[in-house]
Amino acid sequence: MNITIFGGSQPKRSDPAYEEAWQLGKLLGAASHTVLTGGYIGTMEAVSRGAAEAGGHVIGVTCNEIENWRQVGPNPWVQEEWRYDTLRERLFSLIDNCDAAIALPGGAGTLAEISITWNSLIVQSLPPRPLILVGPAWKNVFTGFFDHLGGYVTERDRAWLSFVPDVNTAAQAIANLASSMAQ
Repeated sequence: MNITIFGGSQPKRSDPAYEEAWQLGKLLGAASHTVLTGGYIGTMEAVSRGAAEAGGHVIGVTCNEIENWRQVGPNPWVQEEWRYDTLRERLFSLIDNCDAAIALPGGAGTLAEISITWNSLIVQSLPPRPLILVGPAWKNVFTGFFDHLGGYVTERDRAWLSFVPDVNTAAQAIANLASSMAQ
């Protein structure tokens, strides 16, 4: 399966968030999934590294707009690069080409990735697929959103989001999905 991972660019190799992302990549790679990431630094690098080291295939979805904004190139664990001109093209490639998406902690970009994926599922412009949000921070963000603006979000819309406590649980959800698809 193709699994897209969203997450922040800030984590460094010594950070717990980097270690957690590396572990997720390792679990997905060992299960022979193809991992799609934004292809650059931080979470994207850690997931790519873990997946590649575990024998998985890593696709880095990159774009000229990011590289013009920040002098960075694809991380060394990207095995296949899909390059686009714009951030929008990059984002929709990550969303459209996955069987499931997992969001690790991140900033405004990660929140945008979650929101666009979620809304695409709600309006059925994407076939159904899991959107798994890892860690208590995302649960808190969306709980606050639902508490204050919940009248705009039906229970059916909320059901598209899966909240899990950690990367092991996220990887198990993907394993369960793969098993159900194989039957």
